[in-house]
Amino acid sequence: MKDLAIVTKLMMFEKRDIFLSILVGFIAGIAGVGLFAASGYLISKAALAPPLYALIVLTSTVKLLGFTRALTRYAERYFSHRATFTILSNLRVSLFEKIEPLAPGIFQKYRSGDLLARIVGDIESLQNFFLRVFYPPIVLVLVFLSTIFFTAFFSIYAAFVLFLGLVMTGFVVPAIFAIKQRRIDQDVRENRAVLSTDVTEYLYGFRDLKVYQQLESREEQLLQSSGQYIKEQEVEGISKLFSQSLNTLVSHIITAIVLGLGVYLVANGSLEGVLLAMLVMISITVFEDASPMAAFPIYYHDNQRAARRLFQVVKDDKTSANERNLPSIPDEVPSVRMDNVTFTFEDEWRPTLKDISFELEKGSKTAIVGPSGSGKSTILQLILKLYEPVQGDIKLNDLSLASSNKESIWSMANVVLQENHFFFGTIKENLLLAGDDLTDKQLTEALQKVKLDRFSLSDDVLEKGANLSGGEKQRLAIARALLKKGKLWLLDEPTSSVDALTEKSIHECILRQAEKDTLILVSHRLAGMEIMDHILVMDQGEIVEFGSYEELMGKKGYFYEMKEIEKNLL
Repeated sequence: MKDLAIVTKLMMFEKRDIFLSILVGFIAGIAGVGLFAASGYLISKAALAPPLYALIVLTSTVKLLGFTRALTRYAERYFSHRATFTILSNLRVSLFEKIEPLAPGIFQKYRSGDLLARIVGDIESLQNFFLRVFYPPIVLVLVFLSTIFFTAFFSIYAAFVLFLGLVMTGFVVPAIFAIKQRRIDQDVRENRAVLSTDVTEYLYGFRDLKVYQQLESREEQLLQSSGQYIKEQEVEGISKLFSQSLNTLVSHIITAIVLGLGVYLVANGSLEGVLLAMLVMISITVFEDASPMAAFPIYYHDNQRAARRLFQVVKDDKTSANERNLPSIPDEVPSVRMDNVTFTFEDEWRPTLKDISFELEKGSKTAIVGPSGSGKSTILQLILKLYEPVQGDIKLNDLSLASSNKESIWSMANVVLQENHFFFGTIKENLLLAGDDLTDKQLTEALQKVKLDRFSLSDDVLEKGANLSGGEKQRLAIARALLKKGKLWLLDEPTSSVDALTEKSIHECILRQAEKDTLILVSHRLAGMEIMDHILVMDQGEIVEFGSYEELMGKKGYFYEMKEIEKNLL
């Protein structure tokens, strides 16, 4: 209910369309009841050969009610669907604003296929919340109560039967199916998430599955997931149809009771015979508004489950709501300091970083080295505030990142990570991520600096840079960093896929541009470390050595051993 309350709150931004939908829906329902009531009365009255003017008045009333019903039905569809589309838009925007700050770490918790099923499928399911869950019961109750009030003037017994029909079709029958529907909806959603995940992994891993000749087994698994999802959908459809059929049966029984009761009342003189057809027609028509209630438990539990799955992604976020109100870090060359920082990825027992402390002065050049898995990349991700430390504090220019705006950190950072994303488009479009105001001359010069001058700005880039080699991807990412001109350089294995000569040239280019900036370089290679002001040596999430190249070589400790091993291998 709490998750649906969030949806309702977002829905209330469109209160004008919501009010109009309910108003015209009520008018359409009353006009429909009035139309059939007047038709029944007209048929009975005409059999008694009344004056011509009476027939004209009754006929005109029927026509007027017919036009009113048609126009208000159209207006109801227009306002309700306009409200629904706007509500979905508000929901998508709201979810994006909440999920965007969590994006770096969200894939640690959710598989991409499951996340896609939530963001797309569950939001689409919520389009039925207003149309099928929120306002139909309101219109139903208003129309029924008005009809019962009108009927009571002619027969209190018929009014009581209609009230009984309201309780049965509006509440009792839906409640019977509500408990069963909860389990069905859960199964449908879980199977849809499984299918979405299997499809995503099948497409992303198609090449490897083909190479390792495991394509058929994965296809069979995909077919099983699809078959199970279809099966659950069939169960849901059968349950929905059965609920609607039972609701329709109850409404027909109520109509039959009204007819029998009316005949009895006419026979004993308690009701005028001319009113019998009117009461029967009222009973037939008023239950048209009750038919959507048969599917109410299906849509209600479907929406409840969708909202729960959707907001589960962001419910643990405690910082994003206040992120924009946090102060910004000044745009100047920063110093970097970590005080007793410990970090553990979610759902892992082993700490990635353990009690890390160091201080890097403004404009310094620092290399972080160590074996794979020692926590080097995690340090950069913490400085970027992509993750929050479990304990300890990180400061830029003596300002704590915990109380600083992420955007200000990202705006001052030139970043090259191990995995860099490239969008489908052109070389130019991917370079313009560094700044919309960059000229073609600047973009071309950046390509020349990273030895990619054979590319033109109009050359195509496929999704995820599929048509680029590993080295070309790294150099294109470095070109973006060079264009951004931030004052904090965070480079994670930026040239690991580049040949030695090109690597040397690119390093020299980076150091020239970052001469007055603060630079942190993560590297497995130890060549060229002599020019660094500091070298931070990591092992198993801890700092084992820290100092200049000369100091570490003089100690003949861990770094010295690493350097000797590399020298012997090369």
